Amino acid sequence: MTIHKEGYRILGSLAGMLIVFILLVSWLAPVLVMAAALLSLAFFLLILQFFRHPNRVIPRLDDQLVYAPADGKVVVIEEVDEPEYFKDKRLQVSIFMSPLNVHVNRNPIGGVVRYNAYHAGKYLVAWHPKSSTENERTTVVIDNGKREVLLRQIAGALAKRIKNYLKVGETVTQGSEMGFISFGSRVDVLLPLDTEVKVKIGDVVKGNLTVIAQLAV
Repeated sequence: MTIHKEGYRILGSLAGMLIVFILLVSWLAPVLVMAAALLSLAFFLLILQFFRHPNRVIPRLDDQLVYAPADGKVVVIEEVDEPEYFKDKRLQVSIFMSPLNVHVNRNPIGGVVRYNAYHAGKYLVAWHPKSSTENERTTVVIDNGKREVLLRQIAGALAKRIKNYLKVGETVTQGSEMGFISFGSRVDVLLPLDTEVKVKIGDVVKGNLTVIAQLAV
């Protein structure tokens, strides 16, 4: 299993703390050292799985197809007013990432990055209706040459560490890494109104593997 670079520091610090914990238990209560070691190992493996980074090859490169930018469950499909960039109505598809999901975020289409903005904010639960506009978040817009797609990484009650790797003006490939959200949260995808959505609420999707929408020509 490949570990994502965002986990190196956290996992290293955690390993150090758990070793100290086991040594303290062995000194204060030797009879409990095996239980402490097993508990520490289980906890370390739990945190380790948050940072797994599976290799995901897109089945078919096609910027008319919008692939899921994250693993998780589709929790919103609705028409919304988008006030930050487009300032008009868009079709929103939201994917909730639980703590058990892969946390890597990927570019659902390829193209030129037209916009990238970070917004400090609250840490409401990710499924809260106001989380899209009030939580800590990063907004990115990718232009495939014909259509623009807006992506919003949203921090939740647990996720307070959003990373975004894109820069305005750079060209990105479909399926490459967009960023990372530690410990679960939500990614919103805002699409043109004439987009054909390929998923429904409740569907479980996988980044780079599930087609969530098809852009009109």
